[in-house]
Order: sequence, then C-alpha cells, then structure tokens
Amino acid sequence: MEMKSEQMSKVQLYGWLVLLTGSLVGGCVLPGRAQANIPVGEQATDSLNQETSSDSLGNSSPSAPIRQLRDRDRPATTVKEWVAQIEASTSQVTEVTLNRTSTGLEIVLGTADARPLLIDATQFRAEGISLIADIPNTVLALADAQAFLAENPTDDIATVQVIQQDADTIQVRVTGNAALPTSEVTLKAGEFAYSLNPDVEAPEEEVVVTGTTDDGYNPSDSSTATGTDTPLRDIPLSIQVVPQQVLQDRNVTELGNALETVGGVVPSGGRGTSVFGPNFLIRGFDVSDSIFRDGISYFSLAPLSTNDIERVEVLKGPASVLFGQGEPGGIINLVSKKPLSEPYYAVSFSAGNFNTYRGDFDFSGPLNESKTVKYRLNLSYENYGSFRDFVDGERLIISPSLTWDIGPNTSINFFGQYTRNRETLDEGIVALGDGVADLPRDRFLGEDFGKFEQDQFNLGYRFNHRFNESWAIRHALQYTQYEPERYAPLFDSLDESTGELNRIEYFAGGTYKRFFTNAEVVGKFNTGSVQHQLLLGVEYRRDIENPSFQFSNSYPSINIFNPVYTRIPYNIEPEFFRDDNVDTIGVYIQDQVDLLPNLKLLAGVRFDYVDQFRTTQNLGEDREEFELNDSKFTPRVGIVYQPIEPISLYASYTTSFNPSFGASRNSDGSTFEPETGRQFEVGVKADLSDRVSFTLAAFDIRKQNVETPDPGNPIFSLQTGEVTSRGFEFNLAGEIMPGWNIIAAYTYLDAFVSSNLAAFSISRL
Repeated sequence: MEMKSEQMSKVQLYGWLVLLTGSLVGGCVLPGRAQANIPVGEQATDSLNQETSSDSLGNSSPSAPIRQLRDRDRPATTVKEWVAQIEASTSQVTEVTLNRTSTGLEIVLGTADARPLLIDATQFRAEGISLIADIPNTVLALADAQAFLAENPTDDIATVQVIQQDADTIQVRVTGNAALPTSEVTLKAGEFAYSLNPDVEAPEEEVVVTGTTDDGYNPSDSSTATGTDTPLRDIPLSIQVVPQQVLQDRNVTELGNALETVGGVVPSGGRGTSVFGPNFLIRGFDVSDSIFRDGISYFSLAPLSTNDIERVEVLKGPASVLFGQGEPGGIINLVSKKPLSEPYYAVSFSAGNFNTYRGDFDFSGPLNESKTVKYRLNLSYENYGSFRDFVDGERLIISPSLTWDIGPNTSINFFGQYTRNRETLDEGIVALGDGVADLPRDRFLGEDFGKFEQDQFNLGYRFNHRFNESWAIRHALQYTQYEPERYAPLFDSLDESTGELNRIEYFAGGTYKRFFTNAEVVGKFNTGSVQHQLLLGVEYRRDIENPSFQFSNSYPSINIFNPVYTRIPYNIEPEFFRDDNVDTIGVYIQDQVDLLPNLKLLAGVRFDYVDQFRTTQNLGEDREEFELNDSKFTPRVGIVYQPIEPISLYASYTTSFNPSFGASRNSDGSTFEPETGRQFEVGVKADLSDRVSFTLAAFDIRKQNVETPDPGNPIFSLQTGEVTSRGFEFNLAGEIMPGWNIIAAYTYLDAFVSSNLAAFSISRL
C-alpha cells in the first residue's frame, strides 16, 4: 500500500479521528535525544563514534537499542494532546553525530531539549548518486556552523551533508563515490531509526534463530526455512509465523493454543492422556517428531509451554534438507527468547476458571558495563484445573540464557531449560455408534489416581564467529533428557448396549536422552552479476531410549452412563522392555541465488545415514535384537519471481525421509523401507501494505511406504503403498488500520490412499 500522502493531510485525518473516537492509535511526532557534534569540514573517519556492541555473529552495531516506529510511546488521546504534539514537532537540530556500524553508517540528529522531529520516511528518495531525506518543521542550529559536512566517512560514501533547505525544512544528503552508497545508511532521531537506502529489506543475519524484532501481526522474515534470516516473500515455501504480539494478545500459554491461528495445522488426538506427547497434523500428516527449538530437535511427552518463546514458526511441506528425518507435512520451530542489551523486567499473574493460576517472570539485561555479557531468565509456574471432574495439573519451567560477546566478531550463547509437569491422565470420552457418546462434558472415565509426570531438562550452547562481512561459521550443541511416567487405567473395549467400558492397567516409564551437535559455514559471494548465499552443514544426533511398559492386566470396568470409581491403585509391574540406540549423521548444502533482482532460486540437498540398534524383551523371555541401516538423499528446489515489488510468485519441489524400525513378523527377517515424501507447491505472496500481507498456496504431497496398524493384529504394522494430501491454503495477517489487527486462514484438504499395496507386517511397540 502506498504511503505518499502529504503531512498535513495525515494531520487532518488523525485530527478528525480524534474528534470522532476520542482516541488515536499512532502519530507522527517522535521523541529525540541530543548527541555529540562533529565540527564542519572535519574528516568523519577520524571523528566517528566507535562505541558499538555485537550481535550473535559478531556484527558490530550501535550500543544503544534502536526502537522502531511501532514502539513509539503513548499516543495522543485528546485533541489538546494532539495539537501539543504537532506544535512540538517544530524543533532545532543542535547536534549531528556519525556512528560507523559493521554494515554502514548511522547519522544521529540531536535536538534542543530533546524536542521531537516530524519525519516521514516515505518521502526519502534517491537522486543520482545521493540519498536524500527532507525533514519539515525543523531548523538547523549548530553551535559553530551553519551546515554540517563530513567527507569520506566510509569507503563508498563521499560526503554527508545536513543543510537548511528552506525556512523550516532541513535536508540530509548522503552522496556516494561514483554511485549510490551500497552500505546501509540509517538516520536516527531520538529513539527511532529510519533507513535511507531505497527498497531496503531487514538486515540478513546468518543465524539459526529469528531475532526478537517486533513485527506486530505481520512478520517480515524467518530463518526456519533457509537457516538464514530471509524475507518471507523471497522464500518459495509456505511459512506462517506466530509472533510475540499475537501470543500476548491471545494470552497464549501452550503451543496448542498458539497454533490455532495457523492454517492447515490441527491437534491430533487432543490432549488426552499425554501418552504420545503434543500431537499435531500439518497438511494431514502427524508431525509429533518434527518439533524443533531454535532449529534443534525438541521432543517432550508433556504439553509445551510458550512462556519462554519469542515466536512460533511453521514451515509447511517436507523439510528434510535442513531438519533431517521427519514427516512430509512440515515442521514446527519454537524460537526462544534471547538476552537483551538493556534491562528488562516483567512480572505477570493470571487467574482463570477451573481454579487456574499462573505466574510468569521474565528478567533480562547486561551483566557488565560494556554489555558484552547479557542474561535472560524466564520462570513460570501454573496450577490448573479442568472442565472435567477430577482432572488437574501443575507445571514449573525455569529457562536461563547467557550470551557472551567474546569479541566484535565472535559470540557464544549458553542456554538451558528445566520443566516439571504433573497432570491427571484423562483419555476423554468414547465413541458410541458412529458418533461421540452423549455424555456430560465433565464426565471423567478414568481414576483420580491416574497421573502423567515428567521431569525434563536440556543444556547447550550456540557459537558464532564471523571471519569477515561475507563468511561465518556457527556451531551448536545440545543435550536433552526427560523421564516421563504414565500410570492410569486406559480404555480397552466398550459394550455399546450396556455402556460398560473395559479398562486395562497401564504403566509406561523410562529415560529418554538425545544428544545433538552440528557445524555450519555460511558465505556470500558473486559469480558475475549473480549473488549467492551458501549454507554448508554437518550434523550428528544420538537418541537413547529405555522405556518399560505394562498393559496386559484387566482393571475393573466402569459404566459410561453411571460411573462408579474404584479409586484403587494397582501395582506397577512392567512386562515389556525396550532398549534403543539410534545414530544419525547428516550432511547438507544449500544455495540461495539472486539470478536477477526480481528472480530468486533456492536449491539444496541433504544426505542422511541412520544406524538403528534396538532390543525388545517380554518378561521372562529372551531378548530380541533388531538392527537396521538406512540412507537417503533428499533434495529441494524452488524459485520466486516478483513481477512487482509487493508480489511474489513461487513454485517449489521438496522431499522428506523418515526411517522405519521394527521386527518382521515373517520368517525371513525382512525390514521396512524408509518412509519417503515429496511435495509440489505453487503460490503467491503479496504485501497489501507495509503492515498487511497474504499468502495463497496450492500443494500436492505424496508419502510412500506408509506404516499402518495391521487389522489382524494391532501389535504389528503393515507398510502400504502411498497416501496423498492435496489442497490449497489462504492466510491473511497484519494491521488493517491503527489499533485493528487481523489473522485469517482457510485450508481445503483432500487426503486419501492413492496406492494400497500392502507389504509384510512388523511389530512396533
């Protein structure tokens, strides 16, 4: 959406809105802050302010945080306040400072008495080899000169001038050496910063995790799909981001609630007993094993909290190139909160129905004067009930994080998390005939001693080092361990004529350990006029599991229409044991290619090798061993064409790989083939304005070698031919007018068995 209207028309429009509504969201008046002056004519190279800090890859940046326009302070709420703000916009610029950053130059305008400046960034322009910004209602009043001039502040900038254009307008002019400056030029006034570069996009940081920039309801970039911060409109894949603003506005506390606004994503099996953890379907495929935290595989049998999450990013379709083995529906990436360079303290308490209470603490800031060591600590405790009788639970989360900027080009982030979950095991209600049994919604068909408990912790670090402006390396390591315990009578069979529900004594426990490490090289280079951004990585993962189960003994039945609870716990006597060790090695390469300014190519391939050694044992029987090696190449390619800047047309082909495991029921000891998937997708992405965007995508996913329970013996599985999921999705998000935000999504999905070639069956417990 074009924003070219004149300043006075904006003022008149907002004034009428104030008169009509009595309140105003937004405004044009920006606070300012004075800074040191560079004398006229003095070489800026010798006078630049060098006080900088580093980002997670060592990029130097101004030490003071830069707030965006959307972070402005409380807007005017009355006509009197509005008039006062407009009057305050006539200001004197008394100081000009230049700060050199790792990506270019920052021009800081200081005003007398910190009076605000009226700046409209949509009026910035390029003329010849100069970048120009006119600032109305402003007078240049330097202490010792009538204008400001700095020569050769950077290699590609010849001069920076600040002059009085007319009686009440000053002009900032940045002139390049023989061409427009290629480095990033930022104009800063008070707490707000504006880019002078034409058609500038958000800075690309080669980091795994998307930063914490507040994009409201319409995030502009993501790192999940490509491993680098890339504008969403430049990615030939479907990505939907649930930003912090949406999490806050909807008071989201769990991942399931956060994903309610994401089209094509639905819960699978409900909360239920938590037997299988947080289950979700993306485009019709279960992605329970495809949940990541900051790009690293993250699995839990407990519902996942969002108290220490900055945003949730959902990549739809096969994603094996960067994330390895998984389902073709997509992946869910949780982006955690990171340490801040300025002190931040937030405490909240909430109470809800069903005796629900929750307290959250979020503390962050620097630990030393130079702000090279920063911390963040998230604490959360929740005690909750349920609309169902006898069901309650509690959750404790402690998430510390520490970032150390070792040098201007090197940083390391240490992180950890401890969670303690306990809740009543609840399987919900049962099916009766071809529908759900007509029971009160508070009817509980378990026993109040039934429980799910889990202690989980993970520790790790991320190391980043930048060799120069073009090349960097990063390394990550994480260890995760969780110990779940599930103990409750579970549903077995139902006599529909009497309503008698048979139950079994169920127990599952054990220890699950996961070790992950990877190393990546990220580089930018050109081949002629073609720009490349290369990502090369190697990954190792080891999974160790030793669960035990109990499920053979009967427990007293319960009538679903007239329940009588026994309230008698049973002895824990495991009868089936597993001991699994799985090693995975992956090597991958990806190239993001700008063939033309409006034509972009994404191509990558991954090779995975999976070594499985598993043992199973029934009580009193000999142990059975199972070993399997699988390997697979998984490519992907996509292209984006932008006929005009706000519109992106894209097409992509992506693949997935997921190894199978089990012991054949056949005498020949046959094993299953790995499950594979592929997707064709086409779509259009459009920025309706700088605050509103939409995506329309059509897709066709095929999954081969699908495992399904054997109808003759559910303990075993069958491997069938192929299933297909195809359809289209629509998503609209953003700020449609000041103070009014929208999220709308629609998915049409047609899922069916496209080839039913049953193979042999294997046991899988």
